[in-house]
Amino acid sequence: MHQSNTHSPEVTFHHAPAGDEQVKRIIRTTVILSVITLIELALGFTIYFLHKSADYSHFLVLFIKGVIVILSLAKAFYIVGVFMHLGDEVRNLIMTIVVPLLLFTWFIAAFLIDGNSWLNLRNTDAGHRPYNKEQQQVVPKDAKKPGVE
Repeated sequence: MHQSNTHSPEVTFHHAPAGDEQVKRIIRTTVILSVITLIELALGFTIYFLHKSADYSHFLVLFIKGVIVILSLAKAFYIVGVFMHLGDEVRNLIMTIVVPLLLFTWFIAAFLIDGNSWLNLRNTDAGHRPYNKEQQQVVPKDAKKPGVE
């Protein structure tokens, strides 16, 4: 068989140069993500120095860790919205992605909490009478069993 030397033309799309609006959006995104990252870093150093002090508040450390988690989630949603263009989509498509993600996160948290609860109950023998040596009856070796003469 004879092969034809005709080539199909290559399909390419030429991108238009970035306009002022796109440049402003890129700069705004960079500034927002940088500020959130600097706040997270400052909070992390705060936790580090709190742990070094002799009398630090455990509640304050947990609160700061919660703030860091919330800021990280905000950053993640912002990155998905801007760089993955999810923010430009219709609401139904956004909900199709976000709702299963939130349910999946909830399932993981629920299973971890339930597993930790089960482990704590198992390690403490919850539901069983605690062993107390003082209440233990000492039976002499020569004692007879009940009902045997």
